[in-house]
This record gives sequence, C-alpha cells and structure tokens, in this order.
Amino acid sequence: MVNDGETLNLERALSGTNNLGNAAAGVPNGSGSLAGKTLSGRTILTLVGVAVVLYVGQEVFVPLALALLLTFTLAPIVSFLRKRYVPRIAAVLLAVTGAFLVIVAFGFIAAGQVANLAENIPTYQRNIVAKVNALSKAGSGNGVLEHLSKVVERIGSEMQDTAEESKQNQSGPDPVPVEIITRANPVQTLGNFILPLIRPFATAGLVIVLVIFMLLEREELRDRFIRLVGLGDLHRTTTALQDAGTRLGKYLLMQLMVNTLYALPISIGLWMLGIPNAILWGLLTLVLRFVPYIGPVIGMILPLFLALAIAPGWSLVAWVASLFIVTELISNNVVEPWLYGSHTGLSPFAIIVSAIFWSWLWGPVGLMLSTPLTVCLMVLGRYVPQFSFLDVLFGNEPVLQPQEKLYQRLLAGDPNEATDNAEDFLEDEYLINYYEKVGLPALLLGELDRQRGVMTEAQIAVFASTSQVLIGNLADIAIEEESEDEDVEAAIQSQLDLETNLPDGEGKTVLCVGGRGAIDDAAASMISQILAVQGASVSQADHSALSGKNLNASSLSEIDTVLLVFLNAGSKAHARQSVRRLKRLKPTLRVGIVMPSLDSQRAAPISADEIDADFIASNITEAVRDALIVVEAVVVKPITRRVVKRRQRRSGAPKPNDVVV
Repeated sequence: MVNDGETLNLERALSGTNNLGNAAAGVPNGSGSLAGKTLSGRTILTLVGVAVVLYVGQEVFVPLALALLLTFTLAPIVSFLRKRYVPRIAAVLLAVTGAFLVIVAFGFIAAGQVANLAENIPTYQRNIVAKVNALSKAGSGNGVLEHLSKVVERIGSEMQDTAEESKQNQSGPDPVPVEIITRANPVQTLGNFILPLIRPFATAGLVIVLVIFMLLEREELRDRFIRLVGLGDLHRTTTALQDAGTRLGKYLLMQLMVNTLYALPISIGLWMLGIPNAILWGLLTLVLRFVPYIGPVIGMILPLFLALAIAPGWSLVAWVASLFIVTELISNNVVEPWLYGSHTGLSPFAIIVSAIFWSWLWGPVGLMLSTPLTVCLMVLGRYVPQFSFLDVLFGNEPVLQPQEKLYQRLLAGDPNEATDNAEDFLEDEYLINYYEKVGLPALLLGELDRQRGVMTEAQIAVFASTSQVLIGNLADIAIEEESEDEDVEAAIQSQLDLETNLPDGEGKTVLCVGGRGAIDDAAASMISQILAVQGASVSQADHSALSGKNLNASSLSEIDTVLLVFLNAGSKAHARQSVRRLKRLKPTLRVGIVMPSLDSQRAAPISADEIDADFIASNITEAVRDALIVVEAVVVKPITRRVVKRRQRRSGAPKPNDVVV
C-alpha cells in the first residue's frame, strides 16, 4: 500500500511528453534502430581489400588525400574571394599561393631552428649529467627506483665520457687533414645528389597541381561524383557532400586557428622563460596538435627535456610544465568550445583507433590525416545504407535508443546502471516522462521477446525482478514530486494545455494488478508509482491474485478502481474473464484495462464494450486520467444463452428401464 501524499496535479509532468508510440517509433522489435547496421562477410572482405590497396598504393593515394584535404580547407577561402568579385582563376591562385608560402616559410623557420639546436646540444651535457647523478642518489633504497636509477646512471656515465672526450679533442693537437680521392662518374655523383631531392619535391608539386585543378573544377567533380554514385538519390548524395564539406572545412580551418592560438602563448612563454629556440617549439606544437590526444604530449616533451638540460635546478622544468598544462586547459575548455565545440562528430575512441590505423597504413602522414579521413568515413556511413556500420563505429551519437539501452540493462540484471541512466534523464524531466518514453517501451520490448520465445524463464525472472528494483530505486524521486511546492506546481500548470489536466487523486483508492505475468506486474508498479504521485491511495497485487482464492468481495470493499495491465495485445479473452469476475464480486467497481503498444498508429486491439470494461488505456497518462475520474461503473451485460427445452416423451415410447420383447 502506497501512503497517501499531498495533492499534486500530474499535468506538470506531461510537458513535452510524447505518447508511448512516439517514444518508441521505429522500434518494431528488439533489434531496435540497429537493424541493417551489421557487418556482412562481403563487407569485411571489401574493407580488407581497400586497406590492402591503400597500403600498396600509398605513393599515389597519400598525395591525393593531401590534395583533397587542402581543397576542403581552401574552398571556403576561394568562395569568400569569389563573393568579392575576384575571378575564379585568380581566387584559386591567390588561395593556393598563400597557403603554400605559409607552408614553405614554416619549413625554413623550423629547419633553421633545428640547426641552431644541434649546434648547442654539447653545451647542455653538464647539466644533464648532474641531474642524472641526483636521480641516481635519490633512487637508492627503493627497489624500483634503484633499478631505474642504474639505467639513468649508465646513460649519465656514457654522456660524461662523451663530454670528456670532446674536451680532450679540443685541447689536443690539431688533427692532420686527410683527403680521400675517389674516381667517380660525374653523372653518378649528380644523380646521388639530386635523386633524394626529387621525391619530396615531386610529391609537393603533384599536390599543388591537384589542389589547383580540384578547386577550379570543384563543381564539375561534384557533378561527376553524383552521377557515379548517387543519381538514384540526389537528395541524399547532395546532403552527404554538403555534410562532408562542412565538417572537414570547418574542422581543418578551426583546428588551424585553435593550434595557432595555442602555439602563440607557448612560444612567448618559452621565450620569456629563457628556453632556446622558442619559435621552433611553438611551430612544433602547432603541427603536433593536429595529431589527436598524443600530439600535445609529444610537443611538450622536447621543451621539458631542454629545460632539464639548460638549468641547474628543477624550477624551470616546473614552469615549462605549468605553461603547457595551463595553455592546454584553456584551449580545451574555452577556445575550442567557443570556436567549434563538437566539430567532427567522432567519438574519442574512434579518434584513437583511427590514429593507430592510419599511422600504421601511411606512417606519420597518415597520423596527421587520421581525423579528417575518419570524418569522411563517418559521413559515408551516415548517408549510405550499405556502410551504416561506420557511423555506428565512429560516430559520437548514441547507437541505442534510451528504451533499448534500458531493456539491455534490465536483461543483464544491472539495476545500478539503469538507475544512473534514469536519474540523468530525470534531471530535466518528470517521472511520468521517463516511464512513458523509456520505462514502459523497455518492458514492451521484453514482452515481445518473451512472446517470440527467445527469453528463457530464468531471463524473464531476472528481467522482471531487475525492473522492480529499478522502480523501487526511483521511489525517492516519486516522493519528491509528490511533496513539491504548491507555487511551483501552479506555475507549471499555468503553462500546460487544459486538455492535459489530470484529475486529483486525493480520496481515491486504486488497485493495480498485473495481467498475465511478471513483466505485467512491473508495468503495474510503474503506474502505481505515478498514481501515488498524483495523490491517490494505491495498492498493488501481482498477476496471480486474479486467479487466487484470496480475491473476494471483502478485499475489494474499499477499492474504487482496478487497473489491469496487459502488455500482450492478444489477451482479450483473459481480460474479459478478469473484468467479469471482478464486477461479479463488486458491481459498483470500475475496472480499466491498460494495453499499450509500440505502434502509436495502431488502434487498440479491443474495445471497452466487448469486455464490459469501464475504459481501455493505451499509455500511462490515459490510465491515470481514466482511473481517477468520477463516473458510474459500467454494468456487466448478461450472457445471452440459447437454452434447448427437453422434448416430451410420447406415451407409446419405451422408457429407458423398460424391457422390449
């Protein structure tokens, strides 16, 4: 028996509540929205074949991928110039020339800084040796630290020997120059000098040419792609191209802007701290931040090592580490959400896996291109049904509907995670919203699987008992809603449509009974909790009470309404007999049937007149409203029978005991 509570109109909970069918639309069975998103053997073979082709032909595909991504990056700039009445060819040449000048300048600055660093490395050995010795002394007495200190000490001794050898060489006599003359073919010498330079310059030239032609023929290439793969569905193909272009262009440009805003304070901070080659480390962090997660860490290691080498103490190392940590926190929590937020649509796990895969496939270039390429695959999976599994694997959107996720947790016997998810949902919604949109649809999924025979008796028992535990865990929330402030209640009621008003449950007693099984009992418990929030006095019985001997007129004497919950739509005969039995025990009793379905468009399988019920409800809202209104009970119609009268025997007819001679 649920204790009576203060009067609380349930209409506040109906704000934004869809009916049961809308909550579960598109979920015809337990498979849910994942239908058609599984991997077939042919698809797996296709993916393996594509990976092999990409690995073997990387000399062709890497420049093509670089050109494609640069085209996506420069396309907004070209469009901007075209809107300012710059001719197409001039706009493309300006954008490409500016981009590659920036890249060349970046390369020259980085090369000069690396050369300067290489010249100064021998001067840092003394500080490194001193810190290694300090770490060796600190590690004595601890097993793990002692083992590590031996390794560090060995490295320090080698560096010290190298430093002493360099001093001896500097103080010794001048070495005698030795010149080795070899006779070589001039053509061979020229080839050995030029050939190593041809490949990178040829790749760069090929990328430049591809970018120019892709930007000039952008519309033509788009039309050819549509004709090749999407002529049968122009809307979907156009949407996919727009989505891919928007995501990649925005990601690359915004990432470049974020990396620049990250590298600028790093360079200035390192320069103020006295770290040599501060410009080099700033440029390095700008590039490495294109590598997800591990890029910023790699960019921080080298400046930290340099701070360790140039200063005798540890304070400079702490300042450099603090500079990187503070800048990273500001970039992640302020700059990135301000500029683009969730820009790629990829899950964090997908970003890490893609970085591993593309770096294995194409090396460092693949690591830099991993996120943009995976975005293309995710967009492909979002709009091409044959590759929809890619969206499931890489996308950051939930792959299970809330009711499907709850059903899976209940079936696994995990009420704790189910309760956590419910509490997250209830932060912005009311309890009836959760039961209408998530709880009852999850029970319906379980009932459908039970009818299909895919659930064992043990699974049914675990599913039903876990559901009851979840409902019990949400009892505190029901009590909070029942005792909510009247001013808050009035404010919420004023915003609702009058048609959604529910009757007050004060002074009304309702009995909720499961129809045929333990899953029906769980649904009855949900409705009981909502009725208690409404202020009614609620009692509950399981499905066995309908056929037991304890059900009599005295047990129903104080009950106004009985709700029978059937999740199985084929329970017409059972519902009819239950209604008639209850009304024979108490003719003034109102008996309602709750028979929800996942399909909101489907009509109720039975009508109230057919089974002499007072009402038929298809969701929790209707059940609560009909159970609490004050109307007279429906009278059970008498059963019409055709009685055949026995015929009178004729006088001459023999009786059964007569002996016929």
